[in-house]
Amino acid sequence: MIAGFASTVGWPLSAFLDAQFGWRAACLIWATLHIVIGLPLNRLLIPRAPPPVRASETEGEVSPAPRGAMAILAFVFAVTWFVTGAMAAHLPRLLEIAGASTTAAIAAAALVGPAQVAARLVEFGALRMVHPLVSARLAALLHPIGAVILAVVGSGAITAFVVLHGAGNGLLTIAKGTVPLAIFGPVDYGLRSGILGAPARATQAASPLLFGLLMDRMGIGVLAISAGLSLSALFALLMLRARPMGAPAPA
Repeated sequence: MIAGFASTVGWPLSAFLDAQFGWRAACLIWATLHIVIGLPLNRLLIPRAPPPVRASETEGEVSPAPRGAMAILAFVFAVTWFVTGAMAAHLPRLLEIAGASTTAAIAAAALVGPAQVAARLVEFGALRMVHPLVSARLAALLHPIGAVILAVVGSGAITAFVVLHGAGNGLLTIAKGTVPLAIFGPVDYGLRSGILGAPARATQAASPLLFGLLMDRMGIGVLAISAGLSLSALFALLMLRARPMGAPAPA
C-alpha cells in the first residue's frame, strides 16, 4: 500500500532534482538513497522466511495446474511488466506528446500512486471473493481502455489514462503473487515465483530503452504497442480456467 505512492512522491521530486541539479545529479541522489536508506531497511526489517511448505501438508488442496500454465503466466508477466517499466520511465513525456504541458504531465503522472492504492483496496475488499485470475484479466484490460480514451479524447483525457493505467498496475502487482498461488498451490511457491519473475525482470529492464526508441519514432501511436501487449496478456489469461475458490480438488 505504501509503495503505491512512490510515483506520487517520485515524479515531482525527480522533476525538482532535474531542474535544480541536472539529470545526472538526480540519478546519483536516487542511487544514494537506495544504498543509504533502502539497503539497510531491507537488511534489517524484513523477517526471516518461514520453513518451506511440504507437499504432504497441502496434498489435495488445489487441482493440478493446466498444461502450459507456467509458460502462459511467464508470458503474461513478461509483457505486462514491459508496459509497467515503460510507463514508469516515460509517462510524463508520453503525456506531453499527447498535448499536455510539463506541469500537467507531472501532476497527472503523480496520480499513478493513488490509483494503484485505490485498486489494491478494491482488491482487498470488493474483489476479495473473486478468483485471482478474474482480477488479473481486469488488470490487463485497464491500460488498453485508458489508451483508447486518450487516443480519442486527446490531452483532456490524460488523467483518465493515468488513473486506469495505475489501477491496472496496482492489481497486477497483487496478481503476480496470487495467481501462481491459486493455480499451483503453496508447494514450491518461491521457486515458481522466481522462474515466472525472471522473464518479467528482463523485459522490465529492457522496456525503458525500447519504449523510448519506439516513442521517438511513433509518438503517441506507441500506445498501440503497450495496449496490444496488455491485450495479448488478457487473451493469454483467458486460456487459463479459474477453478471456483474453495472448490475441492478433483480426486
